[in-house]
Amino acid sequence: MFPFKTSIKFDRECNQALYLQLSNQIIQLIKNQTLAPNTKLPGSRTLAEQLDVHRKTIVACYDELLLQGWVESIPKKGTFVHSSLPVLEQQKLDNAVVSDLKNNTGFSFYKYPILPKKAPKKDRTIMYLNDGVSDGRLTPIDEIARTYRRVCSKKNVFDHLSYGSTYGNDTLRDVLVDYLNTTRGLHITKDNVLITRGSQMGIWLSSQLLFQKDDIVVVGNTNYGAADATFLNQHAKLERVMVDEHGLSTRDIENLCKRQQIKAVYVTSHHHHPTTVTLCAERRIRLLNLAKQYNFAIIEDDYDYDFNYNHAPILPLASHDNNGNVVYIGSVCKTVAPVFRIGYLIASRDFVDEASKLRGYVDRQGDALLELTFADFIKSGDLDRHIRKVMKIYKQRRDLFCKLLKDELGDFFAFEIPKGGMAVWTKLNPNYSWETISVVARNYKLEIGDWQRYDIEKLNHNCIRIGFATYNEEEIYELINRFKEIFNEIKTK
Repeated sequence: MFPFKTSIKFDRECNQALYLQLSNQIIQLIKNQTLAPNTKLPGSRTLAEQLDVHRKTIVACYDELLLQGWVESIPKKGTFVHSSLPVLEQQKLDNAVVSDLKNNTGFSFYKYPILPKKAPKKDRTIMYLNDGVSDGRLTPIDEIARTYRRVCSKKNVFDHLSYGSTYGNDTLRDVLVDYLNTTRGLHITKDNVLITRGSQMGIWLSSQLLFQKDDIVVVGNTNYGAADATFLNQHAKLERVMVDEHGLSTRDIENLCKRQQIKAVYVTSHHHHPTTVTLCAERRIRLLNLAKQYNFAIIEDDYDYDFNYNHAPILPLASHDNNGNVVYIGSVCKTVAPVFRIGYLIASRDFVDEASKLRGYVDRQGDALLELTFADFIKSGDLDRHIRKVMKIYKQRRDLFCKLLKDELGDFFAFEIPKGGMAVWTKLNPNYSWETISVVARNYKLEIGDWQRYDIEKLNHNCIRIGFATYNEEEIYELINRFKEIFNEIKTK
């Protein structure tokens, strides 16, 4: 007789019922062949006495095992481990093998290109460099919460709790039409709008619809790493062109078009990621003309449109597109806070229809209540008020950061003051390396992060992108001081 009394353990502090704890342990004994098929289980009274539980616990356990098919009840004979259970083929496991099974599958699968990693913020004493994100402490969370509560208190809220449209909430689409036509100079209707969960979804959907294996997409010789990874995942070929102070080189793009068929050009027009330069007006028009002439798409990722400190934003390429060549992607995530996954894809109706259909395969719909909240947030003017507020703050932070970077660390960094955005493209003195700095920086609780991702073409430009928007004045001084200590240590060595 199997020693149930010493083999079964109950956790009486656990919220799980005793009969389920017993059921799960008996199932494990059956799976590991300790209890073989046709093994007779003790009667309910006998097992209850052995385990010091109520008989009803044993009866409930056996009923559960019977329902799941692990045991069978034979009248006048008792309860037995089911006779037809196949033997579960498995190797004998030691601790090392068990650990390995937690990390590795027993089958093959496709492995995706790695997206740029974000530094985990776990230790508040450590400062983490970022490549330009908004300061969550400035998020108008009270206004958004009030709007969300107001949306949820409406009588028709229950209409939005079931399945909706893969195009996104109609109210938000209507609001975005008015907002983008006014602020971006677009000429769109609701049929041209697909709501996404941020810019990355827009990039992915565009990639899936545009590219087949070995199709060519043109990107900068420095570029947004997540976009590169998304295109490579679709097995497209990346052709890189020069990026200078005026943005992507349209001359290089034209030369490429003369030699081979290209499918699309990816551009971050405000402001190029990572170097922060703005694509100039002349190149915008030339790029549109090339797209018409050579029949390629322009994926315009306008993630940074709202943050311009020296002048008003230059209207996006999409505002000048009369030929349906531009797929315009943006979001409110960057403007308000990354946690609010509200973005948009703007394109011709036929492209939006297909993108909506494709979106349904991976994401049946968006968050209708959140989308309604942001429709109200935009329509009420709260978004514009928030932008005006943080623009002043980010400009002050940019000015302070760049001043200190020049005055205190001018021997180590060269840079141009960015006209907009949330980051500075910094070139390190060639006598130093980011590899060395990243190691020494940890001694001063500064995490540089994956500095290598900025040199995808192995140009050895010794540059990285440093975000300033997320630091307040005190933190900017602290960041500069930590850099000074790092360079002092390196120089003494």
